[in-house]
Amino acid sequence: MKPLGDVPWPPDPIVTDRLILRETRTQDRPGLAELLSDETVQAYLGGPQHTREELEELIPQDPNTRPGIFAVEHAGEFVGRITVQRRDRAWAHHVREEGDEVEIGYEFLPTSWGHGIATEATRAALGWIEETLPGEPVVLTTQVANVRSLRLAQKLGFVEVERFTEFGAEQWFGLLEEGR
Repeated sequence: MKPLGDVPWPPDPIVTDRLILRETRTQDRPGLAELLSDETVQAYLGGPQHTREELEELIPQDPNTRPGIFAVEHAGEFVGRITVQRRDRAWAHHVREEGDEVEIGYEFLPTSWGHGIATEATRAALGWIEETLPGEPVVLTTQVANVRSLRLAQKLGFVEVERFTEFGAEQWFGLLEEGR
């Protein structure tokens, strides 16, 4: 994950109608371990890299180690995370020659799926990006086969820039339309 640059972190919590987006905390460790070890969540991200038990050991006591990772809280419980990072120049697929676009990603526990939580949380994070990094292009990559993620990206206003094959799967690379 490439740092965002000189941005205030952690930001004040972002509060929506149902959610709080905030820095990760010690009490999020079990939820993070569940998220990162869940086969369904990780299916389009290469599968889980560690078991839940391994992750419970590997995740730092204070998991707020990198700017750009928002914990998403619903009804007092950790339900997922949103990552905001710079798309490294060394990677392929950019919308500007110098690269380093802002890239957003999201992962949510299956118990939160189908309730509009991902949409609400990602819209809130996009608002934070617009305030914090105004005018920056925002990109997103997801597997074409990940229908839920692709549908969310399009619902949020991302438009397809290109498709490419990476990690043995067809990827969708999108750019957030201006004014969205």
